[in-house]
Amino acid sequence: MSSTTLTGLLLIALPVVFNLLFWMLATQFEYPDILRRPTGEVLERFAAGGSFLILLWWCFAMTAVVLAPTVVLLSHEIADANATLVAVATTVGVLAAAVQFLGLIRWPFLVPYLARTSADPSTSAAQRDAVDVVFQSFNRYLGVAVGEHLGYGLTGLWTLLVGFALTDTSAVPSWLGIPGIVIGAALLICSLEFVGAFEAEGWKLAGALTPVVYIVWSIWLVATGVALLV
Repeated sequence: MSSTTLTGLLLIALPVVFNLLFWMLATQFEYPDILRRPTGEVLERFAAGGSFLILLWWCFAMTAVVLAPTVVLLSHEIADANATLVAVATTVGVLAAAVQFLGLIRWPFLVPYLARTSADPSTSAAQRDAVDVVFQSFNRYLGVAVGEHLGYGLTGLWTLLVGFALTDTSAVPSWLGIPGIVIGAALLICSLEFVGAFEAEGWKLAGALTPVVYIVWSIWLVATGVALLV
């Protein structure tokens, strides 16, 4: 299998698997809406999902890991574009994969422990309060700050840079770069959902925009993958 074929297949498969897993988490766990509920209710629902839900979260986190080699392979395919632009895009893309992984990996490893502790009849009220603080702290730090703010921001910047690079390469039709630039800019806006004055409740515009932009981003990745294959 050539590197071009592998890159195209990854660009097609990654967003498909990502969205499938997201849909499964939404149906099995009511994610992400459930995060707005009290900690005890979230952990109770998580525990009810059993090992299948833990495995779903692990697979979801692994999609972020797969993004890293996909970024590197795509950069190789568009190496005829501006060298500095491609190098920066590669670095930003790998960082995007790393922070998304860090934001998600708490679910299959930290949250099961918190759910077990919360469900244990011998757990004291003070311990339950500690579980609440730990869960919410990691949710705000790894979930909102690292996974979402940095994740959306770096993914948006990578998409923006790749969009410009696609307009300067012969690997795919140059018009594919235009939606990449627009989508990347939109993801940068989405990354501001909990910044500054919006920290407590979130910026509603960014919150409403994010799921739509990620669907369009997924379609763009698939289109780029198909363009490489043909």
